[in-house]
Amino acid sequence: MSDVDLSAEKYEKHREAGKILAQVRDEAAERLEVGTGYLEISEWAEDRIRELGGTPAFPVNVSVDHEAAHGAAAPDDDRTIGEEMVKLDIGVHIDGWLADTAVTVDFTGQQELVEASEQALDAALEVVEPGVHTGEIGAEIEDVIDGYGYNPVVNLTGHGLGHWEQHTSPNIPNRAVDSGVELEVGDVVAVEPFATDGGGKVTEGSAEEIYSLEREASVRNRQAREALEQIVEEFKTLPFARRWLDTRRSEMALRRLEQQGVVHGYPVLQEQDGFYVSQREHTIIVTESGCEITTEQ
Repeated sequence: MSDVDLSAEKYEKHREAGKILAQVRDEAAERLEVGTGYLEISEWAEDRIRELGGTPAFPVNVSVDHEAAHGAAAPDDDRTIGEEMVKLDIGVHIDGWLADTAVTVDFTGQQELVEASEQALDAALEVVEPGVHTGEIGAEIEDVIDGYGYNPVVNLTGHGLGHWEQHTSPNIPNRAVDSGVELEVGDVVAVEPFATDGGGKVTEGSAEEIYSLEREASVRNRQAREALEQIVEEFKTLPFARRWLDTRRSEMALRRLEQQGVVHGYPVLQEQDGFYVSQREHTIIVTESGCEITTEQ
């Protein structure tokens, strides 16, 4: 793989997406405060991405406290941020080439839990190079989080980023595992440690505001058909928010599409109530000498 051309157009688009995303992530985190609306910060970040020349690769995730991922604003969401631990997970694509990043903004005073995921990410990126086994990266993440006295979330992983695909191989575990693969020059991956004071396993909640296309099909209902046409045209296989759909009866349309196996939803993933989860994430390109972080300012 040493002959991979890292100056190829697709890598330049990954880099462009990452540059935009790094700026938006930092600006969004700076704007976030107690009282900020879920919908307000989500729409601001998504609009900012477009202003800077990118396209949101998926809806802004606003996950709080015991929620680890897939929290997202509903169309008329009136929720506001309280004294909570907030994870902002944001993505950008340029012509389908992606960057993915996340940051934790804490209003609970639990800075060590935030540091645990941040330092775990730094340690993981230190060992990235061609030939490193993904289980070794997971071991680094686990060691750091254990050292803080917390647990990694073991059933969430980092992942590869493909063309119009947010989750591809290889998976990057958040603990030491024997299974996995060796990274190669040119791999584009998102590394995302999650640290928790809970047991370290998330389950699916009932809230669901993010969806993606599973397959195209003939749909009889008019609202569902209109929604599907927009999904295929605008979002392709990338995740989208219910609030992004133009049809007035989006909830009903998505329910019909889900029942037919045309789309699938992403329920909120959460620890047990009363515990907290922190997250940090960068997108990297594996190079001959290590890695290039595309989502770093």
